Amino acid sequence: MKHPTSPRVVALVGPQGVGKTTLLESLLRVTGASPLRAPQGNGTASGRTMTVELAAATTEFLDERWTFIDCPGAPEFSQEARHALMICDAALVVCDAGPERAAALAPLFHFLDTRQIPHLLFLNALDESGASVRALLESLQAVSARPLVLREIPLREGERMVGVVDLVSERAWGTTAEHEAALIPLPESHRPLEEAARRQMLERLADQDDSLLEQLIEDVVPPPGVLYEQLARALREDRLVPVFIGSAERGLGLLRLLKGLRHEVPAVEETRTRLGISASGGVMVQPFKIWYLPHVGKQSLARIWRGTVADGSTLGGSRVSGVLQPHGARHTPISVASVGEVAILGRVDAAHTGDRAELDGARRVTDWPAAPPPVHQVAISAEKRSDDVKLPGALARLVEEDPSLSVDQDPDTQRLLLGGQGELHLREALERLGTRMRVPVVEHPLPIPYRETIRQHGSHHARYKRQSGGHGQFGDVVVDVRPLPRGQGFAFHSAVVGGAVPRQYIPAVEEGVLEGLRRGPLGFSVVDVAVTLTGGTYHSVDSSDQAFRTAARLAMAEALPRLEPVLLEPILRVEIHVPREATARAQRLVTGRRGQLLSFEANLELPGWEIITAYLPQAELKGFIVELRSSSAGLGYYVARHDHYAELMGRHAERVVSHQPMAAR
Repeated sequence: MKHPTSPRVVALVGPQGVGKTTLLESLLRVTGASPLRAPQGNGTASGRTMTVELAAATTEFLDERWTFIDCPGAPEFSQEARHALMICDAALVVCDAGPERAAALAPLFHFLDTRQIPHLLFLNALDESGASVRALLESLQAVSARPLVLREIPLREGERMVGVVDLVSERAWGTTAEHEAALIPLPESHRPLEEAARRQMLERLADQDDSLLEQLIEDVVPPPGVLYEQLARALREDRLVPVFIGSAERGLGLLRLLKGLRHEVPAVEETRTRLGISASGGVMVQPFKIWYLPHVGKQSLARIWRGTVADGSTLGGSRVSGVLQPHGARHTPISVASVGEVAILGRVDAAHTGDRAELDGARRVTDWPAAPPPVHQVAISAEKRSDDVKLPGALARLVEEDPSLSVDQDPDTQRLLLGGQGELHLREALERLGTRMRVPVVEHPLPIPYRETIRQHGSHHARYKRQSGGHGQFGDVVVDVRPLPRGQGFAFHSAVVGGAVPRQYIPAVEEGVLEGLRRGPLGFSVVDVAVTLTGGTYHSVDSSDQAFRTAARLAMAEALPRLEPVLLEPILRVEIHVPREATARAQRLVTGRRGQLLSFEANLELPGWEIITAYLPQAELKGFIVELRSSSAGLGYYVARHDHYAELMGRHAERVVSHQPMAAR
């Protein structure tokens, strides 16, 4: 079988805590590469530490170049994994025997299946649980649109796994005391299990290949070379998912995994075809991760799709300042990056994450994964007044590094709001803002856009008169104020007859009314009111726009407290996505926060998941994602949008009003 000469890229993905980083370190050891050994503060992790930022490492196996990308597994950092999956030749999905893993893998399998990304499955550390491979595969098959096909079965002594049996070559492999792969005899007691599993693998392959089906019907045993070719084609065309077994901690099954990757993972040429990238043309690279480093500037971790890139090359209209080979936190300068490689390119300023940069520009990719909406926000300001000017630019760079972050501005307080995918996600972002961007910030209570309205209808007369040397100020208005149905906003009309208020002053009256509605008697903007100017008087010398504007503002300030003001709170329509086992807990979480359940239904995209739709006061959203994930094994998420305002009464309203500054009331 002919193997590719260009480097191949495999992304290691899976739920948090299944051993992806340990697997990567073990693969590097097996192939003779140095470990990553990430320094303090880097996003990678070793051992049991959570990975919060992807890490790439390059190694060689049987004279072939490989780049493995260790991706975060926590839901807060899933966008990092999606970006790596978009440029890889194949994904290696890592899973252990945890009972919740099927639900945790449902979103990942959905992403891989819908985008037709070839992927393999590695069942890790089954020896620690003695779990049934058949039972685990049945639960995982329920969330995978592609057939899961065992390539190996475990060889056990009691409950402990001591080796794996390759179903293609029908040979057994274990490890030496030094964790090196070794060929071992296949016990006769395991022969019936191996033959049954091999037959099942052949039947799965025959379901998709008529010639192989004919051979099986005629009891013709295809040679291993034919099976390897069949498996490679099926993976390349994303028709099935080969399943490997082993232990990353003990090094068990890793050599067989590497050989399986070597035989079956597509080459860069095939990946280009899958992504619709032409083989002809000039240099093309695609950044999938960006950093801004002090004294260095912008660095882009990118896949080279066409041509070669050297220091000083032109990409996107900019000169490349340095080409580096990544190995965790260590970056080694190289003379040139070739087709298929993953490299760090300095100062490719025109290309953002996902763009395809060529000689003269960068082109946005329309099917690049969109960033999910934020589920957690904090209000921030610069710690030092001197950094106020720097903060917007630092936040823009932070969002370019991590597009799953977002920056908004509260319209009432004008404070900046940083949004993300969870409490941990924002904590990591704020730490980078202070250390890497050199702009430390302070957090503030998240502003809730309360409003107020009135329940009664009334009329009010207000006069503004001021006399000083020369021209004075005189404005006199009579306004009628009435409530509007919820959500109608504001309406202004003039019913003045006989020129009691000259036409040229009426716009100033409307401006004064709007000024008076900015702060109602409870301290918030007043909405859902209609104001009609019904009368007034003027002075031929002393009246002016400013006088009538002031009179109208006074009219509102004096009239609103008498018209039974009431507080309004924003209500969000929330779609909550959780595994089915967590549905009841999520419903209790909603009702315990003054929410109103509307419906729940099966999630048609994620098998085993459900969608709960509810109304939830925006004030109750603080800490909601933390409790939701706590009640759903860390998996739940939600999408929220403003729906309407509702009256807030009782002690909740009293608490909100009492926390308003006195100057606002």
